[in-house]
Amino acid sequence: MVKRVKQWRSAALCVAILSFSGVQSASAAQIKRILVLGDSLSEGFGLKPSEAYPMLLTKKLRAAGLNFEVTNASQNGGTTAGGLERLPAHLKRRVDIFILELGINDAFRGVAVDEIRNNLQQIIDKVKARNPEVRVVIAGMQVPNYAVDDYVSAFGKMFADLAGKNGAALVPYLLDGVAGDPSLNLPDGIHPNAAGQKILAENVWRVLEPIAREVSQSKGDSPEPPTGRLTQKAFAS
Repeated sequence: MVKRVKQWRSAALCVAILSFSGVQSASAAQIKRILVLGDSLSEGFGLKPSEAYPMLLTKKLRAAGLNFEVTNASQNGGTTAGGLERLPAHLKRRVDIFILELGINDAFRGVAVDEIRNNLQQIIDKVKARNPEVRVVIAGMQVPNYAVDDYVSAFGKMFADLAGKNGAALVPYLLDGVAGDPSLNLPDGIHPNAAGQKILAENVWRVLEPIAREVSQSKGDSPEPPTGRLTQKAFAS
């Protein structure tokens, strides 16, 4: 009898462990992923990683009851060509929403708009190739403090064109309400301070929230690629 009781307890424990593992697996499967690929504006230059707008979005997602994992793959000085090089390492895991914020450093270097556009298109194509159901959000930028000429106009228009071509959502101007305001920028007058980053988060959230709600209701996830190394990961669960 004692032996049978021990066997029963062992079997019950095994079932409990399997059941718990099943719950964990189901919960993990429900987590959606957001990848942000950007430059110093998204990286949070001069600030703590937690003060950059991609990480601030995790708080908004959590408050909205949306179960997302946000990876900030942004880099100070990032260019579109550099983004293309860095991207593959971040496509080893499924991406449900992709936020693309690159191009302004190219403009500062005088890179041709056609080349910038081509690089951004390649980035979008690569993300979609690995994640056919991904939703794309493009953060628009403008060349600051320059007289309007053909280059400036073409650069500013490029983001809307890319959004239209790829069925992507557009944040018209990431720095809206922040650019040119000394109280919202670091002493360099270019990079948002912590208060400025909060406004950037609001600018993105207005576009991201309805998309995140739609994606969170989606039952069909893309196949999970092999696990890879990710950086600056935060959970909003």
